[in-house]
Amino acid sequence: MAILKYYNIGISAIAACVPQKIEYNKDLGYMMSDEEIQKAIQNIGIEERRIAEPDVCASDLCFKAAQQLLTNNEIDPQSIDVLIFVSQTSDYHQPATAAILQHKLGLSKNTLAFDVNLACSGYVYGLSTAYAYAQNEGVNRVLLLVGETMSKIVSRYDKVNTPLFGDAGTATLIEKGEQFGKAVFSLHTDGKGAEVMMIPDGGFRNPVSADSFVEETDANGDKRSRLQFRMDGMAVFNFGMSEEPRDVKNLVEAAGLELGQVDLLIYHQANKFMTDFFSKWLKFDKTKTPYSISKYGNTSSASIPLTIVSELYEAYPERKNVILSGFGAGLSWGSVLLDLKKCKISKVIEY
Repeated sequence: MAILKYYNIGISAIAACVPQKIEYNKDLGYMMSDEEIQKAIQNIGIEERRIAEPDVCASDLCFKAAQQLLTNNEIDPQSIDVLIFVSQTSDYHQPATAAILQHKLGLSKNTLAFDVNLACSGYVYGLSTAYAYAQNEGVNRVLLLVGETMSKIVSRYDKVNTPLFGDAGTATLIEKGEQFGKAVFSLHTDGKGAEVMMIPDGGFRNPVSADSFVEETDANGDKRSRLQFRMDGMAVFNFGMSEEPRDVKNLVEAAGLELGQVDLLIYHQANKFMTDFFSKWLKFDKTKTPYSISKYGNTSSASIPLTIVSELYEAYPERKNVILSGFGAGLSWGSVLLDLKKCKISKVIEY
C-alpha cells in the first residue's frame, strides 16, 4: 500500500463547469424498454447528465472553471507555478493539453505544465502529484485541472454506459499553509484488470483502421465500435467491493483516526447502489456521503471535485476530516484524507 503524507499543504479553492445541455435518462426509450429505464435510474441513481456540444472539449470546461477560480479568489495567473491537466479526453495526442491551457489562461512561461491520463481515480492521483510539487521550496501554487467529455467516447446505443456518463471540467488550487494540517494519501494499481474498462483501438497498440469504425453488437444487444468505451460492469462492481471499502478503512487507520471522526466521505460518483454498499460495509453514516450523481451522472475523474463544488457550496459546514475516494480504469484506485475547512468553493457554472 503506497501511503503518502504531506503537511501544511492543502486545497485553498475549487470551481467547476458543466455544459448547459441536459440529457435525461427517462428519454432513452430509443434503445431501452420503460422497465429497463426505471431499473437503471433506480440502481445507478442517475436521472440526468450534462453533455458537451461537438465543438466543446474537456479543456474548454476546465478553462472556464479555472477562470472562475482565479477571478473569485483574486489570484494572479502569473503566480501559478505548476499546471496539471488530468483527463482521458485531451485535445490531441500531441501536444499536451496542459501547454495549451497554460497559454490560454495567461500563466507565466516559467510554469511547469503537463498532462496525466487517468480515469476515475484521476482526481486523487492528481492531487497527490500536486501536493508533491507544492512541498518544494520553489513551488507555492499548483493549479489542478481535471475534466472529461466521456459522452464523446461512449456509444449512444450502449445500454451499460450511455445512462452513466456525463461531462464536466474542474479547477483546484493547491497551496502551502499551516492551516491545512496533514493530508494522507493511499494509492494502488492492478494492471491485470486493464481490459475491464477500455477503448480497444486508437492508440499505438491497435492503431485506427477501417475495422475500428465498424459497430459491433454484443450478446446483450449493446452496439459500439472499437473506438468507443466499453466496460464490464460486473467486474467493476466486484473490483470495487474487494478493494474500495478496505482502502478507506486502511487510510483512516494510517491517518491515526477512527471512521467515526470522519466528517465526510466523498466517493467517485460511479453508481449510487455500489457506493451505498461501500458505506454499508464500512458502517459509515450515509448522511455524510454527499452525492451529485443524480443531476450530473458519472463524470469520471471530474466527479469528486464536481461533487465538492455542487454539494458543499452551501452545505456540510463540518469538513475538517474529509475522505475523497476514486476507483476505475487501470485498474487504479486511491483515497485521501484531508482538511477542506479553509477551501473556498465557487458556485457551479455552465458553458
